[in-house]
Amino acid sequence: MKFSMKFIPIKIAIVWVTIVAMIVPALPVRAEPSAGGYNVLQLARDSDIMLFNGEEIRAAQPVTYKDGSAYIPLNGIAAVYGFTLDYDVKTKEAVAKSATLELRFKAGSPFIKVNGSVVEGPGPVYAQKGFMMVPLRMWANLTDSRIDVSGKQIMLSWSVALPTAEFEVGPDEIHAGQTLVEYTDKASHPAGLAIVDEVWEGRYDVFPEAGLYTVSRRVMDEAGNWSEPYAVTVYVLPPNLPPVADFETDKKTYRIGENIRYIDFSTDDEDAIVRREWTGNEPVFFEPGEKIVELEVEDKHGFVDRVTKTITVTEEVLYTKEEYDRLFTEIGGKYAVSGAAVLDYTPLEFTFRRENVRLVRSNSPEVLKATGVAYDTNEIGHTRFLIYNQSALSYNVKLYLVATNFNGTPVDITLGAHGVGGPDPTTVNAGKMSTLRYLDAVNRGAQAGTVRLRPKESAVLFADKLSATPIKPGQTFSAYADITSSDYVRYRVVVVPQDVDPLEALESLPMLPRDGVHVRGTFDYTDRTVTIDEQLGRTKQRIMFGDGKYDPYLWGIDDGTGLNELNLGNYGVLYRLKLQVAPRTLISLNARGGHYTGAFIVNGRVVEVTKGSILKNQQEACVLYRTGSRAETVEIVFTPASGSNLPIALLFEPLPEVRT
Repeated sequence: MKFSMKFIPIKIAIVWVTIVAMIVPALPVRAEPSAGGYNVLQLARDSDIMLFNGEEIRAAQPVTYKDGSAYIPLNGIAAVYGFTLDYDVKTKEAVAKSATLELRFKAGSPFIKVNGSVVEGPGPVYAQKGFMMVPLRMWANLTDSRIDVSGKQIMLSWSVALPTAEFEVGPDEIHAGQTLVEYTDKASHPAGLAIVDEVWEGRYDVFPEAGLYTVSRRVMDEAGNWSEPYAVTVYVLPPNLPPVADFETDKKTYRIGENIRYIDFSTDDEDAIVRREWTGNEPVFFEPGEKIVELEVEDKHGFVDRVTKTITVTEEVLYTKEEYDRLFTEIGGKYAVSGAAVLDYTPLEFTFRRENVRLVRSNSPEVLKATGVAYDTNEIGHTRFLIYNQSALSYNVKLYLVATNFNGTPVDITLGAHGVGGPDPTTVNAGKMSTLRYLDAVNRGAQAGTVRLRPKESAVLFADKLSATPIKPGQTFSAYADITSSDYVRYRVVVVPQDVDPLEALESLPMLPRDGVHVRGTFDYTDRTVTIDEQLGRTKQRIMFGDGKYDPYLWGIDDGTGLNELNLGNYGVLYRLKLQVAPRTLISLNARGGHYTGAFIVNGRVVEVTKGSILKNQQEACVLYRTGSRAETVEIVFTPASGSNLPIALLFEPLPEVRT
């Protein structure tokens, strides 16, 4: 086999050697910094011997004077300053890099690039025996070095950037012999050098005894520079004692249906019990026998203690469960009833006065499968909007109530009570929360301000409430809003993609078709003030609402189609009852159509139906009120909750006698 070797011209070879010589990196120079936190480099004219912090090193070339300026070899001096060297073949520049500087030198040019900016040196950079020579004074200026010259002797000095050894000790409370201490590293270096070593004093992972400790630390950077000590004083507490679980009851023996009072006597040395968990601590028992009650407590350090005690329930009966529930279930709480037995309660007929409030019910299509206008109507005076929709779209949408003044004069719109529920993945929750918040606003007489619309102007109403949160796929949105206008206003319920401006898109949006199942329409004389002449509660009685028989449904019209519409369930109607009720009467709510939730205002108090839950079926009732030892006038205000089933029954019945 033959080998051939190409001829390399001598001139080209010399250039290649020169470039290599300029960029061959020098070995890192390590030396202890001089006293006072300064590095000192001693040079001599025409000499390649340098003293770096007293340690002799040899430069690639001697210090050379040219045209009255001193030059030093880049390869040699760069290393002691912490620079690395490279060569950019494309630009033919020698590159010196530190943590904060990039310097670029080009042979034959007096211009030097400093972090991309061009500065001019006292003379051109040049190559000497294949090594890049740079102006000494320019180098000193670029590296913030001081120059001192005495005859042939030259001394460069510059400050040393030292690391900081900061750290944090945790947690906030440390107990001797127990707490595993955490040390969080906060060390840093102003020049970005890496921390490569550390020395601790007084450090413990678990401190052995209580008292004050000083923990200190020093760190070293990759250039061999050590930081000043950083110290933290740690206050170590005595060992934590576990909590002691303990409780008592007001008696040791109870009758069936007798209230039990549990008194927690648990203690902790720091008064820091964070969890109390009871087992078996029923407020009352309805079966005789020995009842085991346990209390477990935990302090903030995770120490746990528990205690178990026994209560005796005799066979003597103070109250049956039915009697007890009617006497002691909290307002807003629920208790068990016989759904069939409720039908034996005497149904009461009632008369009502119609109030001049218009209802706009936008509930069809209930499931949104497209964007557009869900309802479009022209109204004047007091109007209540009831909006209830679930999104079946694959993207987020927002719902807006837009008002447009089509008159030639300004119109004032007063924003009254309102309540929003959702967007929520559970339909019943959305309906419950909108009803609860709306009735709370009605109870407080809340107002949301006034909007003045100029002729032909449109505006979004209740934007911060109705339109604040996007409706995600599968979520349900429910809202009530009372609005009063001084003249006719065009109202549109608008559903658009999340990022679409409803006012810009308004006139191009299609009218959404009805779904043929749910209610969409405008209804006159909506609100009802109910009157019943007789005193209630002397016997078991019921008042039915939303049944279409005792409480007739509203007739209205769908403004989108002109079709007559029946408001099944009378959703959106606000009922006001002022009843005369006998002494010691229980007033409760029973769901007759299935599950039910929402709220009632009873004598100025908003009662949630039910507290933290719902009425799931006909076998449950919610306590709304109990009268005292004298007859009372009881005022009740409510509106049927969207997402719940009707009819409902208000129950009135005598309370069981109180026994001791």
